[in-house]
Amino acid sequence: MNIAIPANLPNTLQQLTDLLQRGEDAQALAFAARARRDFPVAHELIRLHAIALLRCNRRDDARLALNRAAELAPQSVEIQCNLATLALEDGQVDAAIERLRAALRRTPGHPAILHGLGTSLMAAARFEQAREAFAMATHGAPEHPGLRLNLAAAELELGHPAQAETHVREALQMAPELDAAHALLGYTLRAQNRPGEAAEAWLHAERAAPRNPVYPYEAGLMLDEIGRLGEAAAAWKRALHIDPEITPALGQWLFAQRRRCDWHELDALAERVRSAVAERRPGIGPFAFLAEDADAAAQHLCATSYATLIAQRTAPIRRQLDLKHTLPAPGAPIRLGLVADGFGEHATGLLLVAMIEALADSGLDIHLFATTPDDDGAIRRRLATAATLHDLSGLNAPQSAQRIHAAAIEVLFDLNGYCGKDNAELMSLRPAPVQVNWLAYPGTSGAPWMDYLLADAVVLPPALRPHVSEKLLRLPRCYQPSDTTRVPGEPLTRAYCGLPAEGMVFACFNNSYKINPAAFARFMLILQQVPDSVLWLLSGPDGANGRLRAAAAALDVAPERLVFLPHLPHAEYLACYAHADLFLDTLPYNAHTTASDALWAGCPVLSWCGDTFAGRVAASLLQHIGLPELVVDDEENFIATAVQLGNNRLARVALRHYLAQQRDGNPLFDMAGFAADFERAVQWISARHRIGRPPADHDL
Repeated sequence: MNIAIPANLPNTLQQLTDLLQRGEDAQALAFAARARRDFPVAHELIRLHAIALLRCNRRDDARLALNRAAELAPQSVEIQCNLATLALEDGQVDAAIERLRAALRRTPGHPAILHGLGTSLMAAARFEQAREAFAMATHGAPEHPGLRLNLAAAELELGHPAQAETHVREALQMAPELDAAHALLGYTLRAQNRPGEAAEAWLHAERAAPRNPVYPYEAGLMLDEIGRLGEAAAAWKRALHIDPEITPALGQWLFAQRRRCDWHELDALAERVRSAVAERRPGIGPFAFLAEDADAAAQHLCATSYATLIAQRTAPIRRQLDLKHTLPAPGAPIRLGLVADGFGEHATGLLLVAMIEALADSGLDIHLFATTPDDDGAIRRRLATAATLHDLSGLNAPQSAQRIHAAAIEVLFDLNGYCGKDNAELMSLRPAPVQVNWLAYPGTSGAPWMDYLLADAVVLPPALRPHVSEKLLRLPRCYQPSDTTRVPGEPLTRAYCGLPAEGMVFACFNNSYKINPAAFARFMLILQQVPDSVLWLLSGPDGANGRLRAAAAALDVAPERLVFLPHLPHAEYLACYAHADLFLDTLPYNAHTTASDALWAGCPVLSWCGDTFAGRVAASLLQHIGLPELVVDDEENFIATAVQLGNNRLARVALRHYLAQQRDGNPLFDMAGFAADFERAVQWISARHRIGRPPADHDL
């Protein structure tokens, strides 16, 4: 339907503006094209025509129209801002900045120009300059809440979350129900380690804008962090209801259901996640994906897609920091860095501390970079004594990268990978010239910023080499160290642990997400064939224990044959292995630190060797301690071996006796030997770097 063109320009502009405001873009486009024949040099009409062209996905024509409008009215702030926005969307950040700076010289202090300039500077990761632009803009438009939010965003990027919070709360005073303000408040609170308040902020944002899937997704992350996993799962489910294609929420929801042992419609949800990975949809967390029934190729693809997303997000910051690395002087000690969130009473600290102590007299200059605060525990104190410990807990990724770079670290080990407080953004900024993936994340990073993966020949045999993006450096022993000074606490009674006075005790203290329906069914078949046996499990979150007992009943096993161990201090937890007769492992994700704990405490582990790094760690531990007989290759042998050992007390006694003999002499628990091999690995990495050779595969 053609709309008549008014005889005068003001009415024409008003009619066109009304069409655009109502979202009638096609009609607006036709109307503007006809109106330009009547008013060929009306710059505002041409500008509005360009907006209609943009909305109809005719970017090249819109650019021509805007350039024509700029020729007619070079002083127009609106036209210059539109052209800058177009350049910014096209990735021409520097062009947008220069255009807006030229406009600002013609119209000093104009808040719209300053706003656009600040936005462009943010895209270029020039956050200090962006903050200045937004601050100046607020003077010209002091009652504009959006400008306060932009100023807050700049402060947050600069690592000033408290100042950012102040500006967000100023915006909320102006617009109390502005959803974007509540969402940004969530980010500022999270940066200050206030996850409970952050969750409430995002839930408020969701109430204000219930059709935005990002808000329940972010709320779910914080609810999870404070232990409200059921509410987190519900939040991720809401996000997916709004937008079924919000891939990060899909991965988080599935992982939450696995942790809660809620297997209702689990197969369909898992298939959606595997399809998302196969389609290279970024956002599925690589760590959670390790618990899925997927091969090494799919895990590699998941990690690569995730790393690509991180690289895109951090590219402007990486260009802005432009960290340069100089070669150390010949003969200079190797400055070794290790960065982690677990330098305390944490699995990483427990595995690492004895090795770091054994390296104290080596030629390495060791620096530990802790991304979490001091927990004032014994592990943290031991680590700080054995090496130089830097606290990065209050810093964001760019600040942390600058601190590591300032320490002139030559070889930097990321001990998190995609686990825990993910270091991916930090490592993507290249704070060190050589970077190594090791320990917590059992798989390839898929990231171009990681040069090496430290492993061993059992967890990564030649068949898996094609699915590793890093160069592969393999130790001549199990890649996992352990604290050989750890001592179990006083033995607890069976009654105290909730165990029957007599009978076989199978144990699996793996995290609940590793116990999938297939693994649980195997466990139940074993219990059925070993009279008076029980299965001792680590207590799970949000009703997981009750769901497992219900699943046992459905498989004709009395629910009371499942006993649950609460989370205990490490020494008390180790003492519990005195009552565990056989540890039953899981697949596709093995026991890792728990398997090491069990073997150290004298409890044999039965494992089924998988086809991925995560599914082969227990096999490596058992191979290196000299118990390959406890590594099976299929389900039938797993069940048969467990049943045979469960019904043969003398065999179990012999295994315990063997493990007791290995504690002092076996290479698995020889941290002096491990430290020597680790030092050789670091020296080899450094030697190649110092002579200008690229990273390469190497077996020590």
